Amino acid sequence: QVQLVESGGGLVQAGGSLKLSCAASGHTFSSYAMGWFRQAPGKSREFVAAISRAVGNTYYADSVKGRFTISRDNAKNTVYLQMNSLKPEDTAVYYCAADYSSSTVVVTTIPREYDYWGQGTQVTVSS
Repeated sequence: QVQLVESGGGLVQAGGSLKLSCAASGHTFSSYAMGWFRQAPGKSREFVAAISRAVGNTYYADSVKGRFTISRDNAKNTVYLQMNSLKPEDTAVYYCAADYSSSTVVVTTIPREYDYWGQGTQVTVSS
Protein backbone atom coordinates (compact mmCIF):
# COMPACT_ATOMS: atom_id res chain seq x y z
CA GLN A 1 0.00 0.00 0.00
CA VAL A 2 1.23 3.47 -0.92
CA GLN A 3 -0.14 6.74 0.40
CA LEU A 4 0.29 9.84 -1.72
CA VAL A 5 -0.27 13.39 -0.49
CA GLU A 6 -0.12 16.35 -2.86
CA SER A 7 0.57 19.92 -1.84
CA GLY A 8 1.48 23.23 -3.40
CA GLY A 9 -1.69 24.10 -5.28
CA GLY A 10 -3.29 27.50 -5.15
CA LEU A 11 -4.40 30.57 -7.05
CA VAL A 12 -1.98 32.23 -9.44
CA GLN A 13 -2.20 34.77 -12.24
CA ALA A 14 -1.62 33.78 -15.84
CA GLY A 15 2.10 33.68 -16.56
CA GLY A 16 2.93 32.76 -13.00
CA SER A 17 4.45 29.63 -11.51
CA LEU A 18 3.61 26.98 -8.96
CA LYS A 19 5.47 23.93 -7.72
CA LEU A 20 3.46 20.89 -6.70
CA SER A 21 4.84 18.22 -4.41
CA CYS A 22 3.66 14.68 -3.82
CA ALA A 23 4.97 12.87 -0.76
CA ALA A 24 4.78 9.08 -0.77
CA SER A 25 4.81 6.67 2.12
CA GLY A 26 4.17 3.01 2.77
CA HIS A 27 6.40 1.26 0.25
CA THR A 28 9.69 1.56 -1.57
CA PHE A 29 9.27 4.77 -3.53
CA SER A 30 11.93 3.85 -6.08
CA SER A 31 9.84 0.84 -7.17
CA TYR A 32 7.27 3.16 -8.72
CA ALA A 33 7.10 5.23 -11.82
CA MET A 34 5.26 8.43 -10.94
CA GLY A 35 2.79 10.51 -12.88
CA TRP A 36 0.84 13.73 -12.65
CA PHE A 37 -2.68 14.00 -14.03
CA ARG A 38 -5.28 16.74 -13.93
CA GLN A 39 -9.03 17.01 -14.14
CA ALA A 40 -10.97 20.15 -14.93
CA PRO A 41 -14.70 20.48 -14.17
CA GLY A 42 -16.78 18.54 -16.66
CA LYS A 43 -13.74 16.93 -18.27
CA SER A 44 -12.08 13.56 -17.97
CA ARG A 45 -8.79 13.07 -16.18
CA GLU A 46 -5.85 13.78 -18.47
CA PHE A 47 -2.19 12.93 -18.40
CA VAL A 48 0.23 15.75 -17.63
CA ALA A 49 3.68 14.27 -17.00
CA ALA A 50 5.45 11.11 -15.85
CA ILE A 51 8.89 10.07 -14.66
CA SER A 52 10.38 6.61 -14.61
CA ARG A 53 11.52 4.72 -11.54
CA ALA A 54 15.24 5.24 -11.38
CA VAL A 55 16.73 6.49 -14.63
CA GLY A 56 14.57 9.60 -14.53
CA ASN A 57 13.14 9.37 -18.03
CA THR A 58 10.37 11.91 -18.39
CA TYR A 59 7.38 12.30 -20.67
CA TYR A 60 5.00 15.22 -21.07
CA ALA A 61 1.65 15.99 -22.60
CA ASP A 62 2.03 18.30 -25.59
CA SER A 63 -0.05 20.94 -23.83
CA VAL A 64 2.53 21.37 -21.06
CA LYS A 65 5.78 20.54 -22.83
CA GLY A 66 8.33 23.30 -22.33
CA ARG A 67 6.38 24.82 -19.43
CA PHE A 68 6.18 22.02 -16.85
CA THR A 69 8.98 19.92 -15.39
CA ILE A 70 8.56 16.70 -13.46
CA SER A 71 11.30 15.51 -11.11
CA ARG A 72 11.73 13.13 -8.23
CA ASP A 73 13.86 12.80 -5.14
CA ASN A 74 13.95 9.14 -4.14
CA ALA A 75 15.75 9.96 -0.88
CA LYS A 76 12.79 12.15 0.13
CA ASN A 77 10.11 9.90 -1.37
CA THR A 78 8.76 12.89 -3.25
CA VAL A 79 7.86 13.77 -6.81
CA TYR A 80 7.52 17.36 -7.98
CA LEU A 81 5.82 19.24 -10.78
CA GLN A 82 7.25 22.67 -11.53
CA MET A 83 4.70 24.64 -13.52
CA ASN A 84 5.80 27.81 -15.29
CA SER A 85 4.04 30.17 -17.69
CA LEU A 86 0.69 29.03 -16.37
CA LYS A 87 -2.41 29.58 -18.46
CA PRO A 88 -6.09 29.71 -17.46
CA GLU A 89 -6.60 26.40 -19.26
CA ASP A 90 -4.22 24.79 -16.76
CA THR A 91 -6.89 25.25 -14.09
CA ALA A 92 -7.77 21.83 -12.67
CA VAL A 93 -7.38 19.49 -9.76
CA TYR A 94 -3.94 17.94 -10.04
CA TYR A 95 -3.34 14.37 -8.93
CA CYS A 96 -0.17 12.40 -8.49
CA ALA A 97 -0.17 8.68 -9.10
CA ALA A 98 2.16 5.73 -8.60
CA ASP A 99 2.70 2.85 -11.02
CA TYR A 100 4.41 -0.22 -9.60
CA SER A 101 6.77 -0.95 -12.46
CA SER A 102 9.36 -3.60 -13.25
CA SER A 103 10.97 -1.23 -15.76
CA THR A 104 13.42 1.47 -14.80
CA VAL A 105 12.82 3.43 -17.98
CA VAL A 106 9.23 2.99 -19.15
CA VAL A 107 6.40 5.30 -18.14
CA THR A 108 2.71 5.15 -18.96
CA THR A 109 0.22 7.91 -19.72
CA ILE A 110 -2.86 5.76 -19.07
CA PRO A 111 -4.62 6.46 -15.76
CA ARG A 112 -5.91 2.91 -15.23
CA GLU A 113 -2.37 1.57 -15.28
CA TYR A 114 -1.50 3.50 -12.13
CA ASP A 115 -1.95 1.65 -8.86
CA TYR A 116 -2.26 4.45 -6.31
CA TRP A 117 -3.58 7.99 -6.36
CA GLY A 118 -3.43 11.03 -4.15
CA GLN A 119 -6.42 13.12 -3.14
CA GLY A 120 -5.58 15.98 -5.49
CA THR A 121 -4.68 19.63 -5.11
CA GLN A 122 -6.51 22.52 -6.77
CA VAL A 123 -4.66 24.79 -9.19
CA THR A 124 -6.50 27.89 -10.36
CA VAL A 125 -5.00 30.25 -12.93
CA SER A 126 -6.70 33.59 -13.33
CA SER A 127 -6.58 35.59 -16.54
